[in-house]
Amino acid sequence: MDSLRKLEEIFARFPGIGPRQARRFVYYLLNKSPASIKELADLIEEVKKTTAECSRCHRFFVGTDSKIVACPICLDQTRDASSLMVVARDSDFESIEKSGAYKGLYFILGGTVPILDKEAEKRVRLKPLLERIAGKASGIKEVILSLNATPDGENTAEIVKEAILKTATGKRIKVTILGRGLSTGAELEYADTDTIKSALKNRH
Repeated sequence: MDSLRKLEEIFARFPGIGPRQARRFVYYLLNKSPASIKELADLIEEVKKTTAECSRCHRFFVGTDSKIVACPICLDQTRDASSLMVVARDSDFESIEKSGAYKGLYFILGGTVPILDKEAEKRVRLKPLLERIAGKASGIKEVILSLNATPDGENTAEIVKEAILKTATGKRIKVTILGRGLSTGAELEYADTDTIKSALKNRH
């Protein structure tokens, strides 16, 4: 495989990108100047070096101090520590945080569990989530499952809810799911602010 096809293949692995779009990316780059290509490559390298994964919520954030292992939101004492919102990906977190409708803490699952998949632990961060909720220092009283209104999202919500209720013994944990506002098949990442606010208000 030549370098051109290999680059197309790499772009095609990006979420939501098909072979045709991947090819467009390649030809777009071929038409850019060497300086532009270098700028892009340098920026990718810089992002990789300066971005860390939060040890608490597992979202990626830009940190200036390598000694800090938690993101600004997890360290923010003004956030409601009794509420934990579980989302599939960083992009979902961005959409909810941008809406300004939620002031609690987060946990990034890292994906969803497809229907009929029997190994949820290999697909998402289920064990770290349960450990965070069950921890002695945890003051979590409500877990809000904010997952896509898709078959995989709903399947994941059921798996996570069942696991939380089974393991959080001795703790009064309320598990809620986003309510009306998100239509069937909707992806949280693309929901507008009013839809997110409505879904949060009507969680059940």
